[in-house]
Amino acid sequence: MFTVAAEAYDRYMGRYSIPLAPRFCEFAQIAAGQRVLDVGCGPGALTAELVSRLGAPAVSAVDPSEPFVEAARERHPGVEVRQAAAEQLPFPDDDFDSSLAQLVVHFMAAPIAGLGEMARVTREGGTVAACVWDHGGGEGPLSRFWEAARELDPEVVDESDLAGSRRGHLAELLREARLQDVEEAVLSVSVRHASFEEWWEPFTFGVGPAGVYLGQLEQERQDHLLERCREAFPEGGLILTARAWAARGRA
Repeated sequence: MFTVAAEAYDRYMGRYSIPLAPRFCEFAQIAAGQRVLDVGCGPGALTAELVSRLGAPAVSAVDPSEPFVEAARERHPGVEVRQAAAEQLPFPDDDFDSSLAQLVVHFMAAPIAGLGEMARVTREGGTVAACVWDHGGGEGPLSRFWEAARELDPEVVDESDLAGSRRGHLAELLREARLQDVEEAVLSVSVRHASFEEWWEPFTFGVGPAGVYLGQLEQERQDHLLERCREAFPEGGLILTARAWAARGRA
């Protein structure tokens, strides 16, 4: 679901993850002089924010998707970008001042192991931080799509049960990964969608669980879902406010 072109991901999730990145960096207390790892960097929304704050030589990034790794390398010269999963980070112990995972924990094959790896590569007392959209509370950027899908198919498997996507769960995962002094917060972003077509089209790119779900539907059911979403779309455009759970702890 993430072997798509970086540009498709940009239009699907980048429109929300880019404005989220500075809020997440503030929560993670990123400051000049730090060396930071971006885990699950995708095409580089958070990476770009880290580079703007710290400079490229102070930033490293990993992602398991080859197209995303290639895009991140091209977009951020000077950043060390490697292809790797969170559960097997290719770095020595205590290599970073902070390790961050933006919108990634819910897609880790083993979230506690992934967070544990982030702690391993972070120096003692350094920060491990993560954030995940509030899919469980219905306040994520994809909630309108999944609400319409559930109206047509009550048995649909959406993203609400994914790791970290409900209140308190992300902090719980950090504690299980043996992070200390865990704190949590809510981060919000607002994005304007001028038209229904501009909001809807990225769902057709096959990105993430929503894109995969839509692509697997028969054409008639796709059309029904599209029309249900169109009916719920406000005239004159939509200002979508999305909420993410965030948690940080000390390694």
